[in-house]
Amino acid sequence: MEMRLDYMKVQPEAFQTLLKLEGYVKKSGLDQTLLELMKIRASQINGCAFCIDMHTKDALAMGETTQRLFLLNAWREAPFYTEAERAALALTEAVTKISDAGVPQELYEQVRKHYDEGQYVNLIMAINAINSWNRMAISTGMVPGEYQPAVRK
Repeated sequence: MEMRLDYMKVQPEAFQTLLKLEGYVKKSGLDQTLLELMKIRASQINGCAFCIDMHTKDALAMGETTQRLFLLNAWREAPFYTEAERAALALTEAVTKISDAGVPQELYEQVRKHYDEGQYVNLIMAINAINSWNRMAISTGMVPGEYQPAVRK
């Protein structure tokens, strides 16, 4: 696989726009490990190898277990996720595949058991952000493998 173009250099303002959205999500108050799980799950659905590579490395650097990462695409059958994580992962799948069934009322109510209105909006913003990153990475041919997470203090 070969990179088609470097969108960050071709259109730096587009890249900065996505970074602003990412910055908003990062400051939203949502758990950072949960956000990484959501990013990985959306990236699995979208088939974004670059983002799967990046976010599994970030999750590991944050202390996430390999077991939970390996089983993420089968989270419904694995006992290693909290009910709040399960609700967020179900929402991630529904929003990522929004044309399949939308976000059913039952799912909305399940998510709202664990997250207030503001957190619900922030979850959707996080899902929108990773879906945008996935689409940029896939469309421009970003190649996985070279990304290294920042050193955490």
